[in-house]
Parts: sequence; structure tokens; C-alpha cells
Amino acid sequence: MSNAPQTIQNPILPGFNPDPSICRVGDDYYIATSTFEWYPGVQIHHSRDLQHWRLVARPLSRESQLDMRGNPDSCGIWAPCLTHADGQFWLVYTDVKRNEGNFKDAHNYIVTAPDIAGPWSDPVYANSSGFDPSLFHDDDGRKWFVNMIWDHRKDTTPFAGILLQEFDPKAGKLVGPIKNIFKGTDRGLVEGPHLYKRDGWYYLLTAEGGTGYRHAVTLARSKRLTGPYELHPDKHVVSSLTFPDAPLQRAGHGDFVETQDGETYLVHLMGRPIPGLSRCPMGRETSIQKCEWGEDGWLRLASEPLLAQETVKAPNLPAHPVEPEPDRYDFDEPDLPMAFQWLRSPRPERLFSLSEQPGHLRLFGRESIGSYFEQALVARRQTDFNYVAETSVDLQPKTSQQSAGLIAYYGRYQFFQLAICHDETLGRCLTIMACPGDYPSGNLSFPLDAPVLLEKDGPVSMKIEVKDLALRFFYAEGGSGWRRIGPIFDASLLSDEAGRGEHGNFTGAFVGMQAMDGGGTGHPADFDFFTYKGMP
Repeated sequence: MSNAPQTIQNPILPGFNPDPSICRVGDDYYIATSTFEWYPGVQIHHSRDLQHWRLVARPLSRESQLDMRGNPDSCGIWAPCLTHADGQFWLVYTDVKRNEGNFKDAHNYIVTAPDIAGPWSDPVYANSSGFDPSLFHDDDGRKWFVNMIWDHRKDTTPFAGILLQEFDPKAGKLVGPIKNIFKGTDRGLVEGPHLYKRDGWYYLLTAEGGTGYRHAVTLARSKRLTGPYELHPDKHVVSSLTFPDAPLQRAGHGDFVETQDGETYLVHLMGRPIPGLSRCPMGRETSIQKCEWGEDGWLRLASEPLLAQETVKAPNLPAHPVEPEPDRYDFDEPDLPMAFQWLRSPRPERLFSLSEQPGHLRLFGRESIGSYFEQALVARRQTDFNYVAETSVDLQPKTSQQSAGLIAYYGRYQFFQLAICHDETLGRCLTIMACPGDYPSGNLSFPLDAPVLLEKDGPVSMKIEVKDLALRFFYAEGGSGWRRIGPIFDASLLSDEAGRGEHGNFTGAFVGMQAMDGGGTGHPADFDFFTYKGMP
């Protein structure tokens, strides 16, 4: 087709968008990705050409579906699976309640919807034996639930294989025997299963090696659904382990789809580390690779074996561009813009309002930045290595427990914030709070020698600039120009590999607005606008 794109540039979903599950319905393609502790749960993007993607849904948006208050960092929604069968969408997901020590407490659920925009049903509980569930619709109409099994008795190898059990949609529960169909390879840590049927074979695609730099996509097949499954001759379909200098690292956890013309594409997570530093500020992102089926019936990358490519050949589909995300949000609409999320709570009305102060986002100060329960933090993903973000905030703090401002955030132990606060001697002033990944103590530092005195009232403009790993804060008030404030911070500390490290952190950097009130009064802060612009 003459107007079809020639190539696709990776990543297709930049910024924190891990564990992709892809689904085609007619001419429409959908990718579901993990959201962890960010609310609403699960991101679903739509495309018609596999190149241009637009965020269209976050289906887990009410308390009956998801309540993550109390979930630690990097818990919550892991590895959703999106499929379409029987005239409706099926979404399978895990809500992880613990991620330290021997236990995981991972609960798996299924929701359905007639349309990608919903309404999405209340969840049906499946099991809690492990995480990364998926649902396979066999051609005889039966449905099969697969997930990894977590064995808490094994300190070094708790990843004990892939479980298969039938799901009865009429009864709304799993039925029949449970079978462990695949123990994985010597790469270890088998998870993220997806089942397919092609030419009489059942194919099982899994993730292995952990979600760090040993990550991989592994393929096996069997003539019988219950196995035994034979390994791919190459073991893996994609992995960055033997390509340490490749720009796309941590390649693994994939899912594949066939186009209308029978072409096959694999989507997978990956990270873009800062050269020489092995830190990925944007966390785990989603890329796509063109694949081919060999005469031996095995799937391989169409380019160099195993190597995730930055640029891949586009499918034979008409180009379908989408509107770019705006640079500026003025909060004039009744709903929060799709680019933004908040943390854990299914009760956003306690955290923010777009109507109490028209034309503003009002945050109600809640618990501290380090809270696992209820904090007023509204932010968007960092999608560029270099960026500038600005806002204007009006806060009249009455006590030292009240503050609000602009924040670069990864997690409760990894953030930098410029905030309006109250000092008993100075009154209204500016402070900087920093927590650069000091795990597990989480000690907070205040890098300014002393708080900076502000005018008694009126909004304060704030800016974050991140350039070449240097994070700087600026402020302005009363029509004055920008003034630098505070030291230069290391932006790479807001990454998976900092803090607890690549197997303890699973999200990505955000930038946004935060307010807290340790006194419990919900003291409000009003944000007039928010801008985000990526820089070369």
C-alpha cells in the first residue's frame, strides 16, 4: 500500500509501559500494559498500523474492581492479558499485595466488556497461586487459565513453572485438575505465559531470566494442550543478554499477533539504559519486532536472531496517525486528562477536584509522599530522557505539615520535590525535599541551606528541567523571571536500577503535582496548569 509506513521506530509505547499483551479485533489492534500501583489500573492503547498508538482505556477504574490502598511500591497490577472472544473483550490481571521476602500474595481476576471503552464488569476471582495470568480460548470453545506458580518454600527458585486449569465462564470459576505444563529453561524465573494454537500445534510463549538484563522471551510447543512441551531450537525468540551494547536492553515478556495479511509481530518489554550507567529512567517500555515462521514451524525474528531492533519493517497496513499528546493541560474539562494517573486509591474525589476551583486541578493534601494508602499525587509518565515540566501552584499553608508543589517521582524512596511550605519563623516559603533511593531507610533530605521566603499570597510558578541526567528546579512569582533553586540532582536515581535495584523496582519515572497535609485536614492546593515538553 502506497501510504503504508515503511518502518516502525521503537519503543512504540515510550515511558513506563511494561508487560505488553496484544490483541487484534478486525482492523483494530490493542495493547494492554501493567500499571502497578498507579490508578486506574491497566493501560490499553489502540492502533491500526502497529506504528501509531493512542491511549484509549484504563478499565480498572472503580473500587469494586481494584483497591490498592496498602499495596507497597511496585506491587498492584502486574502483567495483564487482553483477548477477544465470544463477542467481548476479556482482561485477566493480578493484584499483587506483597513483593518482599518469600511471599507474594498475588490475586488473579477476570473482567469482561463488550467494547474496549467498557463498561467493564466487576471482577471474577480466579486464583492466587502465582502472577502473570492469561486466558486461552481454544477452538473447541473451552477456555484455559494459565499463570506462573510461586513456591514460597524455595529461596532461590520460587518460580516453579506454568500452571494450566480450565475456566468455566458460566460458573465463573476455575474447574478441573491443575497441571504444571512447563518448568522453563536453564535461564530460570519462568513467568508471563501466553498460549496460542497454530497448524495443529499449541505454542507456549513465556518470559524468563527476570525482568532485568537477563530477560528473554522463550517459546515451546506441543501437540497436546497439557504437554509435554518441546523447546524452541534456539530456546529464546528475543533477548538482549548477548548484546550488551545494543540500545534496547532487558528485552523479554512478549506476546505476538498476526495481521490481516498473515504477518506476525511480537511485542515485548525492554529498557533504554543510559550509556555506561545501566539505568533506565523510563523504566520498562514496549517495543515491537517483525517475526517469521520457519519451515520447521518455529517463530523467529525476521532480522538478526534474538536481537531487539530499534527500527523494524512496518506491516502492509495503511498509515493511521493519531493526534499527539498536548504539551499543556489547563484543567478546563470536567475529567482528569488521560495522560495523568494517581496512586492506589479508588476514591479520587478525596484526592483531587476539577470543579471546586474552576480552571484548576485542586489537590486535597493527604498523607505523606511515602504513604502506601492515600496520597494526593497526580502525575504523568516521563517519556523523554530530556524534558521540561512547568506548573503554577497556589497554597496557603497554615502549619509545617502542609505543602504542595512540583515533583519528579519514581517511588516512596525515589523522588525530588520543590514545594510551598510553612516555616514558623519565615511564614510561607519554598523548600526542596529529596529522597534519592536510600532503601530501606527512606531518609528524607532538605538540600536548601534554608527555606526561601515567598510573598504572603499568590501563585508560584515552578519548573523542572532534566537535561543530560541533570535535574534542576526553578521558580518564579509576581511576574518575575525564572530563578534557579537548589542543587543539581542526578535524574538517573529515578530509575528501576537505583534504589532497590532492577528486581525490586518495576515501574518508571513520573513528573507531576503533589500536596500533603500531615494534620489530616485535607488542606487544598490549586494548580492552574501543567506542561510537559520533551527536548532533544
